[in-house]
Amino acid sequence: MQLTVYTAPWCRDCREAKRFLAQHNIPYAEIDIEQVPGAADEVLENVGKKAIPQFVLDGKWIQPYRPGQGFLHAEMSALFGVTHP
Repeated sequence: MQLTVYTAPWCRDCREAKRFLAQHNIPYAEIDIEQVPGAADEVLENVGKKAIPQFVLDGKWIQPYRPGQGFLHAEMSALFGVTHP
């Protein structure tokens, strides 16, 4: 499994996504869209909007949050096969 997470330091949902991954010992590579040239454009090209966080799991783009609802703990737990409290 190869996971890349597109984030930014100011993003609250990004911090929650990284906390979830750390809590479940899920390894990932992080791409800060403010530090990596072209990263924000890559998100826009693949998702249709500059929305973060974004997971790219084995080449498949996944939005791990829902606007107004935050990080999708239950759905991401099921996706990664981990226990959701």
